[in-house]
Amino acid sequence: MDKFNTAFNTEPAVPIDKQAVASAFGKAAKNYDNAAAFQRKVGHLLLEELPHLHAVGSHKKAIDIGCGTGYFSAELVKLGFNVTAADLSSEMLVQAKQRCNSDCDYLLADAENLPLADNSYDIAFSSLALQWCDDLAVPLKELKRIVRPGGMIFFTTLVDGSLYELKDAWAQVDQHQHVNDFKTENEIKVALAQTGIQVDKLVFSPIVIHYPSALALMKDLKGIGATHLQQKRKNVLLGRQTLSALEHAYDAHRDKSHLLPATYQVCFGVLIND
Repeated sequence: MDKFNTAFNTEPAVPIDKQAVASAFGKAAKNYDNAAAFQRKVGHLLLEELPHLHAVGSHKKAIDIGCGTGYFSAELVKLGFNVTAADLSSEMLVQAKQRCNSDCDYLLADAENLPLADNSYDIAFSSLALQWCDDLAVPLKELKRIVRPGGMIFFTTLVDGSLYELKDAWAQVDQHQHVNDFKTENEIKVALAQTGIQVDKLVFSPIVIHYPSALALMKDLKGIGATHLQQKRKNVLLGRQTLSALEHAYDAHRDKSHLLPATYQVCFGVLIND
């Protein structure tokens, strides 16, 4: 097994560096879609299993916050919305423009500070982007500000306990932090309470993706640019012995299908901007 240059963290948590966020996702932009099976699954659950979205109506304005390569911006266009695709990464917006062409407007912006007028949109959609904000209440308040009264906000974010199998396996190899921490259910509920937004639906659900090896999982995480963003980055060159130890530790989680599960805890939220 060759050495694997990983961007997993080995430093204590510090405030999220948005330039590092944009840079990591920018580097991943061209090949992001090849590693985004989990992101697709979660986004489709938000679109398809939360029926409120289809009842909002057509020819209304929607913003896709953290649009990435524009996959769900395009899905919103199909549903009849006039869509603004917004992302922190200019490279991601390049990919979104290649996918959506003139079907969307494009905005380079941080979810915590949107350069948009109040009451500009009928809905806001954000799938697996808000976890890259230190204080979840801040972007939610911004979404409340730009969505008109009576409009709706649809979001997903990762929750504490995500990738516990990988975290457990690494804990048997060394004492460094290799897996990001995420907010607890209670912290998410507190953030929502701070916004004053009416919660129509809030669901916490595990989603499991299977891999043939721990290395395959880590390559996917690196492929979507989501390996190091919540802590000060320190690249570590992992040698064959370390990776072998990790594979051995993770193997304890191998299931009856002979694959390794990677469990994500996901929060699905539907909010009414009253």
